[in-house]
Amino acid sequence: MRSEYTQRFSSDLDEMHEKSRKEVMRTIEAHGSRTIGDLPDMTEGERAKWFFWNMHENLDEFRKLEPTLVGQVKCTQLTLTDGLSMQTEKIGSEKRVALNCRWHLRLAYASIQNEEAFSIGEGAVTLVIADSLPAEPPLQKNQKGYIDSDSSMYPNQLFLFGWVTESVWSEVKQYLFSPSPNCQTDLMLRDDSLFPVKPGFGFVAGPPGAIGITNLEFSVSLHSADRRGTRRT
Repeated sequence: MRSEYTQRFSSDLDEMHEKSRKEVMRTIEAHGSRTIGDLPDMTEGERAKWFFWNMHENLDEFRKLEPTLVGQVKCTQLTLTDGLSMQTEKIGSEKRVALNCRWHLRLAYASIQNEEAFSIGEGAVTLVIADSLPAEPPLQKNQKGYIDSDSSMYPNQLFLFGWVTESVWSEVKQYLFSPSPNCQTDLMLRDDSLFPVKPGFGFVAGPPGAIGITNLEFSVSLHSADRRGTRRT
């Protein structure tokens, strides 16, 4: 009996989530259904809506453009907490890093060899640093996070919530906190790691309209007068 109730409860939640997702898609359809040729004349917020709508409603065709999100890290803040967590209701320590990013959407055209990048606005990235899947944010087993947009408090901004392991954090933190103006760190979300949170993609989770992420890539560029280098983790 309990099993039947649990299945019905889960089914009801899925139905409510899909209804909310469709409502979100309807609000951005006017921007999402525009052609790629319109992107240069669109605002950053409109381009972000175009990206989210095509990921959800036009995925197969959109994949042909090899869409990649690039977050240029502008500011880094590390937070350490020790005690009772109001989110997990457990006592322990927790480490989080918050990144302020400038986001760009890179697209590849079959007719040309070079990619083209379009600015899609500012955004915040919150990552839990842990060696196993954290309780918050709620994610699927092999998921690294999700990206969402259009908060009621911060319209036209992108918000990414996820987690990274201690080993990855140890590799990249020296560059994130580097005082050198010649050190640039980017967070890369490549095409093959982005999936819409909708029926048929149960391996990712997130709020209605969000995009699930299965892989996070940090790209570090060091520039000087006589040397250029790139390190990835």
